[in-house]
Amino acid sequence: MGGEQFVYLFVFLGFLLAMIAVGVLVSRKVKSGEDFLMGGRGLTTPLLIGTTLATLVGTGSSMGAVGYGFANGWAGALYGIGGSVGMFLLLFLFADVRRHNFMTFSEELSFYYGANKLIKGVTSIILYVACIGWLGAHIIGGSLYLSWITGIDPTLAKVIVALGFGLYTLIGGYLAVVYTDVIQGMILFLGFILLTVLSVVAIGGFGELNSSVSPEMSSFLGLQQVGIIPALSLAVVIAVGVLATPSYRHRIYSSKNHETIKKGFIITGILFALFSLFPAIVGMSASILNPEIESGFAFPYLATEVFPLWIGAIVLIAGLSATMSSGSSDFIAAVAILLRDVFEVVTGRLPEKEKMVLYSRISLVFTLVIALFFTLFTNNIITYISNFISTVMSGLFVAALLGKFWPRANWQGGMASLIGGSATSFIILSSESMTAFWGNPIIPSIGVALAANLIVSLLTPAQPISKEEALRILEEERTRLDEGTIIKPDHKQVQ
Repeated sequence: MGGEQFVYLFVFLGFLLAMIAVGVLVSRKVKSGEDFLMGGRGLTTPLLIGTTLATLVGTGSSMGAVGYGFANGWAGALYGIGGSVGMFLLLFLFADVRRHNFMTFSEELSFYYGANKLIKGVTSIILYVACIGWLGAHIIGGSLYLSWITGIDPTLAKVIVALGFGLYTLIGGYLAVVYTDVIQGMILFLGFILLTVLSVVAIGGFGELNSSVSPEMSSFLGLQQVGIIPALSLAVVIAVGVLATPSYRHRIYSSKNHETIKKGFIITGILFALFSLFPAIVGMSASILNPEIESGFAFPYLATEVFPLWIGAIVLIAGLSATMSSGSSDFIAAVAILLRDVFEVVTGRLPEKEKMVLYSRISLVFTLVIALFFTLFTNNIITYISNFISTVMSGLFVAALLGKFWPRANWQGGMASLIGGSATSFIILSSESMTAFWGNPIIPSIGVALAANLIVSLLTPAQPISKEEALRILEEERTRLDEGTIIKPDHKQVQ
């Protein structure tokens, strides 16, 4: 390891120790399992903006989007545009569920379908797997960057990145995630602005961006480079990711009230829309400076090869802040689902209330090990994220949308949307020609999930349990679970 690489590793470890210190400080506020997993349900608007923006400006919109901009020009902005649209839709469609005091997305989905236990059980497992998938994406992004910039083995880099956000989350729970997110969000936003400005200076000015790349890359949003349908698919898949990812729902459930969510999501969506241009500019600049490098390494290349050591250190912290802030958010959401829903499916009860913090920490370790294992088989972030969302999350999004807004939707239709969305995605991914045409399977996957829900719901009996009755069932169930009472299945709910 060279001198500069040693400095970079030293800076990262120092930053990591600072985040762990934050985790230790906020851990003093953790008095119960709900404090550990939900932060006391009291997030203020500034905290909500900081943690949500830090998660949005994560692995995909930093490492992945810069690499996409390197290869496809202004198409690198599609990630940010899709995320911003997803943020506004999440506010408009689902922010009002805060009043129901849900703790997990699977509990919310169950509410839409008459407190149906089959829906809750199946979606809890799917959502836990989804969180592991997102967690893996963040580990991949951070490890690619850390490996390039320090020269350490890629597998070791994955372990270090995973342990990085794992430690402070393990210590302080959700409050540690929120407060470190706010710090990391400020660092990465300012770091990206600095990197964007310096990248433009390095290539000789903003005018060089369009004149030094191909006409296709410099076209509006790179549509001539990637194609209209694949570009739309990328934006849609990122928007659906925001709408169906448990960590964003977790922000709703843990915020102080609906007004807090409204202000926080509006400001976050605007800021992220503005941010969307930065990765494209940075990626195109790297392409102009050195078109021979692999697109996935465009971000760390600028930090280590183009700019002075001190700037590289700032960019290092900004980039790893992006992966760690997003990773820790999906991390804590996964554990909430595992303990509040999956555990119930298997045992019929929750862990003892007095031991909830201990079990939460054990579950964090268990979840991190699984996610780390899956990252050993891939290093392509955008492909990983796009295929993963299309396969796992399109059906979840449709089930939530129709379940909330279409009175005729029933649990059979909800299950049909989950199965139809995933099956369609697998079919598209198995065909090179269809994958090339669509870019990723999200559009046909959503279409089939919608049709499946509509058709099956109409062909089967209407849901007999009202939303008010479903909410009462879930509230009573939550109370009994908190008391440690075994929950016996209500077979009348699955007719």
